[in-house]
Amino acid sequence: MARNPLEDVAHGLRVIGERLSAGGEGTDWLAEQFDALRKPEPALSLAALQAELDSLTGLESVKGQVRALVAFLQVQAERERHGLPEVATSQHLVFLGNPGTGKTTVARLLAQMYRATGLLKRGHLVEVDRAGLVGQYVGTTALKTDRAIRRALDGVLFIDEAYALARGDDRADFGPEAIETLLKRMEDFRHRLVVIVAGYPRLMHQFLNSNPGLRSRFSREITFPDYSTEELVQIAHTFAGDNEYVLGEGVDVELGAILSGAARDERFGNARFVRTLFEQALNAQALRLAGVRGESLAGLERDELMTLRPADLEAAARALGESPVRNQVRPPFWRRRRDG
Repeated sequence: MARNPLEDVAHGLRVIGERLSAGGEGTDWLAEQFDALRKPEPALSLAALQAELDSLTGLESVKGQVRALVAFLQVQAERERHGLPEVATSQHLVFLGNPGTGKTTVARLLAQMYRATGLLKRGHLVEVDRAGLVGQYVGTTALKTDRAIRRALDGVLFIDEAYALARGDDRADFGPEAIETLLKRMEDFRHRLVVIVAGYPRLMHQFLNSNPGLRSRFSREITFPDYSTEELVQIAHTFAGDNEYVLGEGVDVELGAILSGAARDERFGNARFVRTLFEQALNAQALRLAGVRGESLAGLERDELMTLRPADLEAAARALGESPVRNQVRPPFWRRRRDG
């Protein structure tokens, strides 16, 4: 009997889905095939990408360095058009900064800017970490690293926490093999690949010193500073606005108190911490509204559903183990600016 081809396709998709979720041998290959079939995102103009970069909170020094990189590429393109020699410089970058400081966001925008200037054909971003490059058995690391690189060709390979590839003098570790493979492919595909390595400043400098070839390949560093309390409050407003929530009266002061009490070390999540705090506040708001209305939430006004209160943020901070520091709270920055 003739078989329904749609049933064959559905069965194949189920098998692929199970294999991807389970991991194991062949998973990388399947992911590579899906990436190859994925249509590239529509190209945005350089002006639109620059506007998106400018809209990011803070990061003024980072924005300035990105503008300089893009301007250099534009000038080199014009020199080529006039028959002048192109200055060969490495576009591979080191992003130094703590978690949640916008490194991945800027990398994604920079990849698209490289496409808009003609440096890269696709301008997509492939994000990997140690697990995406290092295999568990002899002979698998080079294959795994090669696959990640081929997925990133004509785009940007973004290696987060790249220092994890160099774990000291452990001879049983395959991280150095991934580094050697990466360095060779960066030379082989120098016109089709940009690599950005990122991580904590202290550990990244150790990583760059672990192999003589790394320093020469990554000659440019961009430092992502931690956000100030005022900038993190702005980011909280952005999260709220993007999800059609409103931060009610007194929330900014409560946020300032929570952020002042948070330890600002390498483990501080910056914007990630604010996102987690915002998500916890949504839970607290839901419990508050349910407690007021009982089992039925029918009849709640739109404003009630949209507004987060200081008590919601305080409950969220408690859930995360944070204690507000109220005696260090200053007025919100826009009020200080307004009052001179």
